[in-house]
Amino acid sequence: MSNAATPFMGALSGITVVSFEQAIAAPFATRQLADLGARVIKIERPGGGDFARDYDTRVNGLCSHFVWTNRSKESVTLDVKHPQAARILDRLLARADVFIQNLAPGATARLGLDHASLKPRFPRLIVCDISGYGSWGPYRTKKAYDLLVQAESGFLSVTGTPDDMAKSGASIADIAAGMYAYSGVLAALLQRGRTGEGCLLDLSMLESMAEWMSFPMYYAYQGADAPPRAGASHATIYPYGPFLAGDGKIVMLGLQNEREWVKFCEGVLRQPSVATDERFNANARRNEHRAALRSLIEQTFAALTSEQVLERLDEVGIANARVNTMADLWAHPQLQARDRWREVGSAVGPLPAMMPPVAGDPAKSGLAARMDPIPTVGEHTDAILAEIGFDAREIADLHEAGAV
Repeated sequence: MSNAATPFMGALSGITVVSFEQAIAAPFATRQLADLGARVIKIERPGGGDFARDYDTRVNGLCSHFVWTNRSKESVTLDVKHPQAARILDRLLARADVFIQNLAPGATARLGLDHASLKPRFPRLIVCDISGYGSWGPYRTKKAYDLLVQAESGFLSVTGTPDDMAKSGASIADIAAGMYAYSGVLAALLQRGRTGEGCLLDLSMLESMAEWMSFPMYYAYQGADAPPRAGASHATIYPYGPFLAGDGKIVMLGLQNEREWVKFCEGVLRQPSVATDERFNANARRNEHRAALRSLIEQTFAALTSEQVLERLDEVGIANARVNTMADLWAHPQLQARDRWREVGSAVGPLPAMMPPVAGDPAKSGLAARMDPIPTVGEHTDAILAEIGFDAREIADLHEAGAV
């Protein structure tokens, strides 16, 4: 297929992705592919489209989630249960390289769009199914949302304070699955280049999160205690986390080894004797005596502003960070210095959008990023139907019949 959107020559130019996507996981994966130049045709329900369009109206009337995950795509409305849908999908998939979906468990199989049904007709097609728990096993039909998978994967058991668990502030289960789908598709395209055949990628949110939970799982190996919930502090390394400065602001700092501990005591606390205090002269002991060490650190910090604390930490090479708000992140000087912001089009006008992390300095990296508009529902339906061989009368009939 030729790209009907802005012409762009990226690493994935010439690759076409057809996606039955909703919410976050699949749209996040396909946006990464679109960033690198793939053509992503997003199939949406006639009328409202992807239900994630309506989560909120925070971006000049558009949904924050949708703006984030759907730039550079083309939207086609299609009632996939309509008798005419199969004819349209056959023509789309015959020209596609990748088919991604995260519909309800079993939905594509009921439509005859599972890998087993598609492979005989489209042997080069890469099919990527994203679900909560995978396509087999006792949980295969269980509904899964991001927070529920955070719970099921054990993430909530190690995140929060000693008194209360806490969810992640971002949709990490969806993001994890989306990123593994993205990297899996790239690997499958390379494999197809060698074998000439497509394959099935069966991505689950649970397994993606279980991979990310491997440190706490191994820490609790063979029934050992799991890492305790430690708020914003590291669960097992200390001092590593938030500390209050004299101006009421929080400074984050992290020590990784005994060499840094000595430098911290000498150059930041300016109390060299603390380094050899028997309560604190090894990480395990510092971890055991957290309350006493926190009190000692914050007594020193109380006489300093947060900027003065950060200066001392930088002077001796101790890792540190400010606790930024979203407004701070929008204005972050490092993002500004690295020229990470662009504008993308939308139905409500130009919107700021961050360059994908994989694309470095365009003048140096040689890997360009595509930054095309966020589509309205069904914006490209008629153009794509015409492209795959439907004439004006047929397109009008499809609209009249409610198929698109």
